[in-house]
Amino acid sequence: MELDFHKLPTPCYIVDERLLKRNLEILDSVQQKTGCRILLALKGFSMYAVFPLIRKYLKGITASSLFEARLGFEEMGGEVHIYSPAYIEDEFDEIMKYCDHIVFNSFSQWRKYRDRVRNYPKPIECGIRVNPEYSEIETPIYNPCYAHSRLGVTLDNFRPDELDGFVGLHFHTMCEQNSDTLERTVRVIEEKFGPYIGQMKWVNFGGGHHITRTDYDLARLERTILAFRDKYGVDVYLEPGEAIALNTGYLVASVLDIVRNGMDIAILDTSAACHMPDVLEMPYRPNIIGAGKPGEYAHTYRLGGLTCLAGDVIGDYSFPEPLKPGDRLVFCDMAHYTMVKNNMFNGVNLPSIALFSEEDGIRILKRFGYSDYKLRL
Repeated sequence: MELDFHKLPTPCYIVDERLLKRNLEILDSVQQKTGCRILLALKGFSMYAVFPLIRKYLKGITASSLFEARLGFEEMGGEVHIYSPAYIEDEFDEIMKYCDHIVFNSFSQWRKYRDRVRNYPKPIECGIRVNPEYSEIETPIYNPCYAHSRLGVTLDNFRPDELDGFVGLHFHTMCEQNSDTLERTVRVIEEKFGPYIGQMKWVNFGGGHHITRTDYDLARLERTILAFRDKYGVDVYLEPGEAIALNTGYLVASVLDIVRNGMDIAILDTSAACHMPDVLEMPYRPNIIGAGKPGEYAHTYRLGGLTCLAGDVIGDYSFPEPLKPGDRLVFCDMAHYTMVKNNMFNGVNLPSIALFSEEDGIRILKRFGYSDYKLRL
């Protein structure tokens, strides 16, 4: 059975379960070869309709908030980890209810909550996030180690005398990067925090690992994990969000109008600002099935959204045939950091959410409407 994009309403996100399963099989092969434990980072992908499939392969989830932790606990099962730059005091008891691993961002946060953790009826494993002050990320908004970052404890602020109660170290320094970056990062972690690693039960290598990308060096990743485990006798966690959903989903949109102002401009029923915010934040240019770079084909258009934001522009693309109202465009790699980040600016409705599988074909899981907009305000 093939996925027929013309059977979808627009705009609509759709995830292809076959592609998701392929990614999960790659991730599981890393677990099998290295003994590491891979978690789904809900900040990147929280489509809980596919959690039953994901939990067949991965060990649990990692959350950045109470709501993510609750969603993972209720819908995924397995281990539930959480990290936050600071915890909200009124939420902390409920966080402990859902989580079996809690990572703290500072020793002051640990001092504030450690007695509550120790006195909680179930065991909770705690860790501290460290900042090695080393990263190869070029976009500052995504760099956890840029100057004056609020994320993690630097070596100058590390307190070895307050490690009692911690069983884990956590670092997150990467974004959409290959395993050579991880290899270099681990060296810095060892140089700065090596004396404390052996005291731990586990070390979390964070996210940003593009493990399911076609050019990703899996062998190097596996060597790095195995060498680290053998040297320090610790378990290793990875918590990618993007690698799990990478290249598994699409955003299907329709052309509403064609206008001209020095070039042809197609206005769509989707929006960079509302439905694919990383296009503006990263920034990046998503691929469209059947389209090329400007000038590559005969007809070049600037694709814009339907909000009043002047910069609500997806990019310039060329097409073999002229676009016309009603034409459908299929944006690729639209599963991660879309549904979790979208918004209803200007009262623009959210895309429907759909899932495709060989067994069931297309299933529309969610449609949005006025009440979703009104109840947020």
